[in-house]
Amino acid sequence: MFTIKRALISVYDKKGIVPFAKKLRRFGVEIISTGGTLSVLKHNKIKVTPISDVTGFPEILDGRVKTLHPLIHSGLLFLRRNKRHKKDIKQYGIKPIDMVVVNLYPFTEVIRNKNVTLGKALDNIDIGGPSMLRAAAKNFSSVAVVSDVNDYDEVLGYMKKYNGKIPDNFLKKLAIKVFSLTSYYDSAIHNFLSEDSNELPERLHLAYQKAQSLRYGENPHQKGAFYKKISKNSTIKQLHGKQMSYNNIMDFYAALEIINEFKEPAAAVIKHTNPCGIGENPSLLTAIHGAIDSDPLSAFGGIVVVNRLIDKKAARFIFDQLAFFELMIAPRFTQDALKLLKQRKNLRVIEVANISKVLNEERYNLRFVNGGLLVQDHDYIIAGNLKNFKKHMKVVSRKKPSSHDISELIFAWMCAKVIKSNAIVITQNKSTVGIGAGQMSRIDSMHIACRKAGLRSQSAYCASDGFFPKPDNIGRAYIAGIKAIIQPGGSIRDNEVIDAVNKHNMIMVCTGRRHFRH
Repeated sequence: MFTIKRALISVYDKKGIVPFAKKLRRFGVEIISTGGTLSVLKHNKIKVTPISDVTGFPEILDGRVKTLHPLIHSGLLFLRRNKRHKKDIKQYGIKPIDMVVVNLYPFTEVIRNKNVTLGKALDNIDIGGPSMLRAAAKNFSSVAVVSDVNDYDEVLGYMKKYNGKIPDNFLKKLAIKVFSLTSYYDSAIHNFLSEDSNELPERLHLAYQKAQSLRYGENPHQKGAFYKKISKNSTIKQLHGKQMSYNNIMDFYAALEIINEFKEPAAAVIKHTNPCGIGENPSLLTAIHGAIDSDPLSAFGGIVVVNRLIDKKAARFIFDQLAFFELMIAPRFTQDALKLLKQRKNLRVIEVANISKVLNEERYNLRFVNGGLLVQDHDYIIAGNLKNFKKHMKVVSRKKPSSHDISELIFAWMCAKVIKSNAIVITQNKSTVGIGAGQMSRIDSMHIACRKAGLRSQSAYCASDGFFPKPDNIGRAYIAGIKAIIQPGGSIRDNEVIDAVNKHNMIMVCTGRRHFRH
């Protein structure tokens, strides 16, 4: 431990700085300061030395240059037990700095404004602050570096306990916090400046901040927390209910992905990130009914998401259909609907004004694995261009689909894309009636989907997220009464599969693109 004799204070966030500085002075600490901080301290009658008196150089370029000076950084980086350092310090008249109190320009707050200009963002990139913090943190055995206003009381507590000194383990803790802060800060700048690039970067910088601690992770014996990316005006608002759990958050984002590409009124019920049912219809109530009725047994205890406003009638309809569900997500709620939904104390009600915006806050799809990170583009089917999607579809069966058949097949294909592989989905009237998800073989997924659909598979539509490796899936679909199938194609046994389709006088369309979801 060492005694704090000289401190440099330069903070953007002035919260708590006056009482902190006053108490440092009671310990006999000399204070150096800059710009606005200097003015605040002087105004509060705290004895303080302007940094220009130390450097012999004025603050210039509208304050851009004030602490970038050898007399400052040498005072921070000076190793107190190094003989050569002592010699340099003496030769050049450098006084050590024992504490740095710095917080940074609010770059991350500024870029949350969707209308922020490049110039405004650049003006809020702090240069001197991170430089001083990093220098002090590198030399934490000799310099106390305070970057968080929430640490002021603890710093003073140690100084009181140890007569103006701070223990080494706490100095190291403060330094670690600095490197975390500056890394986060630089990553945020990098991501902002490169957000228009479509290339996968050579180095990927992630900047996330803890939004909340969770009671536990996926299971009660696991620790959990939720970290949020810096975003511009988040459109997510929790309007009612207890705090979201780890699994709630997982299902929440899965729900947004599931509902995102449907343009007509649509609804889905989600359980363990998989849809139990999806419905699309000009009538939102019909879409909701289709989603719940797809698999009402599985829907119990799930979450409900829609892409249209929820009014009292829709809320009442969902209540009548589902005795219990954990989460309700919609772009907007009427006051009457919200009043009704709030009658269920534990129901979490989330308003997401712009689903696509929320999903695109992260430019890439990220999956962490041990020792690494998998990065890919987002998987969109239509992305607003239905005409282009239809152009690449290929009818491979002798029997040709009608325009109605094509519309139903596209709906089935959009559903299959958001179901865990191997995925088979059976639909009727733009509602799922049978879903087989996450099986190790595609024929097992087909059996499950047909069993769940029951008689509703008669003259229904079927989608597969990957190609059929054998014609056995076609035989099972025919037995179930399925009318038409959409799948990627591309198997070495495509000809056998197509022959089976023609044998049973079914329709088959190939998209040329698979949609695995792991």
